[in-house]
Amino acid sequence: MGNLKRVMISLPSSLLKEVDGIVKKEHGNRSQFIREAMQMYIAERQKKELREKMKQGYIEMGQINLELANAGFSVDCGMMLAYEENLAECE
Repeated sequence: MGNLKRVMISLPSSLLKEVDGIVKKEHGNRSQFIREAMQMYIAERQKKELREKMKQGYIEMGQINLELANAGFSVDCGMMLAYEENLAECE
């Protein structure tokens, strides 16, 4: 942590009181708390962005996937009919 920069922020007193309560329970300090909170926020934001990209990908691929599934289903049905015909001929 040798590359630390000092910043000044303004917080409502009620929020600062909550932060101080958490800091007191966990035996840390405000700076560490703020660093961890910012890291957690960034990580959650990245997860949200990834979920949105995945959602968009699924939406974009939906029609293609449906067409592939239907094509596969048609092939499976054709194979099943041929199998059943073979079974009927064997009896």
